[in-house]
Amino acid sequence: MAMNWRKDLNLGIKPNQLLKDLTTFRIGGKAKVFACPKNEEALRKLVISARKDKLPVFILGAGSNILAADSGLKGLVIRLDSPAFTALVFNGNLARAGGGLMLARLIQEARRRSLSGVERLAGIPGTVAGAVVMNAGAWGRSIADSVKEVRVMDYNGKIKIIRKNNAGFVYRSSKLAKYIVLDAVLRLVKKDKRKITGAVKKILAQRHQSQDNTLPNAGCIFKNPAKDSAGRLIDACGLKGRRSGGAVISQIHANFILNSRNAKSRDVLRLMELVKRSVRDKFKVVLEPEIKLWI
Repeated sequence: MAMNWRKDLNLGIKPNQLLKDLTTFRIGGKAKVFACPKNEEALRKLVISARKDKLPVFILGAGSNILAADSGLKGLVIRLDSPAFTALVFNGNLARAGGGLMLARLIQEARRRSLSGVERLAGIPGTVAGAVVMNAGAWGRSIADSVKEVRVMDYNGKIKIIRKNNAGFVYRSSKLAKYIVLDAVLRLVKKDKRKITGAVKKILAQRHQSQDNTLPNAGCIFKNPAKDSAGRLIDACGLKGRRSGGAVISQIHANFILNSRNAKSRDVLRLMELVKRSVRDKFKVVLEPEIKLWI
């Protein structure tokens, strides 16, 4: 990597960054290059320079759905956490939310303005960009229901706007993964603030009862297959409590793998393979990962 842009302060390059310190799984080695760009121009310089140096680029949001290799990543990891990427602007019932904005803040500010549409995202420890790319949601609703358009940058540094109909939103996925999400415009609807507050509290209570956040984890490991629950299938295979090294399948929610004692990425991968094999053999269902594997 050329030294001239390594020293550019606007690029926010930070040496020796351990990924385990930035992921909810608390797993992962060092990124070869880690950067928190101050603005879109700095981001553009980063991706163009990485392309010239043939470095793969990884975008890190809240780190809540990532399993990173213990050996680290031989690439550029970018985190969009500067004010330029976390802005939130309301215009009537429209909200322009920066890609690095935490979902919790989006929900809170929308509720303050009596705007509904993002309550189902309550309790998801992610960013707007991550939610849009993976079409996050719960209980039959997703963020795509509220998206009007998404502004993105490609890996040549070019910016464009993608309308909802062209984003390829499907269950827990979209066509946006090949871009860097800069911000998204969400169309919300007016609603009584007390009803919004009640809905958020109910959703948070449901998550607390059904999910296991007693130890570091990355949320649901596998996507739900059509008309079924990955957690139910894993439970039916008798895999709750199964362990590999420091990783263990939750006794509360079978689709959660917990880092119980300094788990390694290989420990989690072994449990994932066990789950996939067991569910395939017993139910003839092939589970797909919901988390990103930076391996």
